[in-house]
Amino acid sequence: MTATASPAVAEASIPAVPDPAQRTPRTLPPPGGRRYRMTIAYDGTDYLGWQRQPHAPTIQGDLEKALAQLTGEQPAVHSCGRTDAGVHAWGQVAHFDLARPWRAPILLKALNAVLPPTIRIRVLRAAPPTFHARYDALGKEYRYTLYNAPIPDPCLRRTTLHVRSPLDLAAMREAAARLVGCHDFAAFSANPNREIGSTVRTLYRLEVQRRGPLVLIRAVGDGFLYKMVRSLAGHLVRVGRHAVPAAETDALLAARQRTARVETAPPHALSLHCIHYAGTAWRRPAAPR
Repeated sequence: MTATASPAVAEASIPAVPDPAQRTPRTLPPPGGRRYRMTIAYDGTDYLGWQRQPHAPTIQGDLEKALAQLTGEQPAVHSCGRTDAGVHAWGQVAHFDLARPWRAPILLKALNAVLPPTIRIRVLRAAPPTFHARYDALGKEYRYTLYNAPIPDPCLRRTTLHVRSPLDLAAMREAAARLVGCHDFAAFSANPNREIGSTVRTLYRLEVQRRGPLVLIRAVGDGFLYKMVRSLAGHLVRVGRHAVPAAETDALLAARQRTARVETAPPHALSLHCIHYAGTAWRRPAAPR
């Protein structure tokens, strides 16, 4: 499919290293043990999200069962963040400890052999004992994918949101540029009464790109509120349909209150694409071709 290059989107300032004041005390592996870091991809369609739950299929639950089956231990798998029911991932990052270390290549191969086909470990390696998947992360990138054509593609129905009507990408990009930066995103949180300390987040990049019938919404930020990316996507789709003007974005941010004017897009088209850490984080992506 032919890609249409999009104009540059405004960027917020990006930190180079974590703020030491934000570091959180963390546990260490047991004496003689080892910490492992893994990058995980999964199809979240049939799961009730990341976090383990009794009597319900979850990504964390399946990973911990596979590790217990292989090692005879009961390691807890700690992720960078929890994805909701139906949400996918290409670059989720997690860590766990083993009291009796394995060679990483052998453990990687063994895990992928016993995990269900909906989950795959893309990378697994030994990590420093102080590494923490959540507390060391500088930011995350999510991608929300629309299939913008009169007739949906049945092969993409599990990973894209079908939007039948034409979309005004210029208006969507204008709204996206208004959202970039450090803002109070309470209007884009589906549960503003959740105890999270603050609804202020920094959105470093928000891009809208078209590749044939596929429209990709790419969000990079220091962190995201509950259902925030899906709310951003829902708002941009409404702008693209001319249901609301792009300029209304400023009023929504200023109101700092969730209303029916912001829709939450369905979960199945959302994917956690990657987690950024010091050393490899924040490389500028190539322009779309």
